[in-house]
Order: sequence, then structure tokens, then C-alpha cells
Amino acid sequence: MLADFNTLPDTSRVWIYQANRSFTEEELNQIKKDLDIFLENWTAHGKDLQAGYEIRYKRFLIIGLDQSGQSATGCSIDASVHFIQNLEKKYEVELLDKMNVSYKQGEFIAYKTLLDFKAMAKQKAISKKTIVFNNLVATKGEYKEHWEVPASESWHARFV
Repeated sequence: MLADFNTLPDTSRVWIYQANRSFTEEELNQIKKDLDIFLENWTAHGKDLQAGYEIRYKRFLIIGLDQSGQSATGCSIDASVHFIQNLEKKYEVELLDKMNVSYKQGEFIAYKTLLDFKAMAKQKAISKKTIVFNNLVATKGEYKEHWEVPASESWHARFV
């Protein structure tokens, strides 16, 4: 069952998918329609899952699931991964590669491989104050508080 992301409790599980490029407005409109349809019909063992989403910076897809009524199962998680894989093919983007890093460069969002990010940190092109996106957060509460943080407050700290 599709829910407004903002109404999901902070204990809701989240999955964050970062794109290797920004989506166009036309793509975003279609992705929203696709997400609406998928989440409206997303189930676990035949029971509706109460889930919502938001899209940030035209490149991050954040799906939240209120697990207080029904938790995700292996099959429902597989269905969501399959959905994301279809978006990757449809829009020719990477969304599932967790070995890439996104961070802010002024007003812009940069996307680099982990190796490039490490090299930039060694060259002092990135500092402890650089705002990074910690896509490993697990709940909506963590997402709100610890997703967009200085590198020193994230797993990225080991590189800067």
C-alpha cells in the first residue's frame, strides 16, 4: 500500500539507491509513476506493505517501509531489487552499485568510484568537512539525522 513517505514512522526501514547521474524532469515524472504502481502493489506473503518514497537531488531514490504491520520478506525484497534493476535498464543508470560515493561539491552532487574518492581524499581534494551521503542508514530516523553529513561523521571518515 502506497503511503506518504513523510507519514512513515522514524522506525521504518529505508533503502537508498543513488544514481550515477541526475534524472531529467521527464524521467522523474515517469519514475514517480513507476514507484507509485510498484509500492501500491508491493506485498509480503500476500499482505500489503505500507511503503512510501521520496526522490532527493534528482538522483537518490529513497524507499521507506513501515514494518510495524508487516515486515519485508526475502521474496518482497527480491521484488524491490528486481524493480530497481528494471529502472536501471529503462533509464540506463546505475542504482545498485554500493561501491560508489556521492558527495556535495558546492551546489552540485558529485559521484565517484570508491577508488577515485580515496585518491581525492589523499590529495586533500576532499576533507572531513565534505558533505557525503551515507546510503548505509537503515531507518527513516537515521536517514533524517545521518544521511547527509560531514565525512568525519560517516563511514567515509576512514578515508579523510
